[in-house]
Amino acid sequence: MRSLRNGTSPEHHEEFRAFVTGSQGHLRRSAYVLCGDWHLAEDLVQNAYQRIFRLWHRVRLMDLPDAYARRVVYRCFLDSRKWRREAASLEALVDRPAVQDDAAVRLTILAALAELAPRTRAVVALRYWEDQSVEQTAEALSISTGTVKSMSARGLAQLRERLGDFAALLPDSVDTTR
Repeated sequence: MRSLRNGTSPEHHEEFRAFVTGSQGHLRRSAYVLCGDWHLAEDLVQNAYQRIFRLWHRVRLMDLPDAYARRVVYRCFLDSRKWRREAASLEALVDRPAVQDDAAVRLTILAALAELAPRTRAVVALRYWEDQSVEQTAEALSISTGTVKSMSARGLAQLRERLGDFAALLPDSVDTTR
């Protein structure tokens, strides 16, 4: 078996390529929920794939490589928020027509999510977008389950406040049992 430069075999490259093809869409949508920008979402996913590829010889043996990939995307998001300075987005400068359908609801919710602190946004996205349990969210973000519960409650309260009439779309209470 011929080995490539970084010590991985051509078979591992093919496995990784298949993994990327299968997971790319979901990871991009999850990243978009976090950052609200498709270009940044693509960058987050690409950064995550770079990190995953370096460890592919171990990741490929995991029971749930998709869950690991999702965790890496969330970590990339938190890392990018830590180091990124706020800059004016080109999208803010472009005039856009108003949309009066479900897209308006989605945009309103995404805008409210964008106003949450990055860690709170990550918790809310994992719990309610990814439908992860308290324990899974805590593990993915390396925080305690108590922190997940309090951040979930605080994040939902902040979203209800910001969403006004759209708040009915949010869960009634924080389910801390799953």
